[in-house]
Amino acid sequence: MALKINLKPHERLIIDGAVITNGNTKCEFIVENNVPILRQKDILREKEAVTPCKRVYFIIQLMYIDSKDLVEKHNLYWSLVKDVVEAAPSTTEMLGEISEHILNNRYYPALKLAKRLIKYEEEAMKYARTRAQRV
Repeated sequence: MALKINLKPHERLIIDGAVITNGNTKCEFIVENNVPILRQKDILREKEAVTPCKRVYFIIQLMYIDSKDLVEKHNLYWSLVKDVVEAAPSTTEMLGEISEHILNNRYYPALKLAKRLIKYEEEAMKYARTRAQRV
């Protein structure tokens, strides 16, 4: 089944590891085969992966868009998950769901859940800052 994609001017997209940047005008194209695709809103750059949960998202993103060195990426993923769970045990259930997708090579659904993990982390950090200011 083909996927129709509309890109805004200057919007980025990754298709099967290739980074594509649209030109000055709106663009429409159709991807006719099944390949990993990430739109700009879902792409996290390495320099933006500055929190533990963003690093988890980033490594899943790499698994999804580039299947090379999957063993190394999986090892890094499990190390990151261990660190996150130790620091924030409340993330265990969500990371379990994400890990289930990872184990079954379903990286895009894992990315969607990892976005929720990042939101959870942001809310927890905001709460912690608020509590620290009160003390």
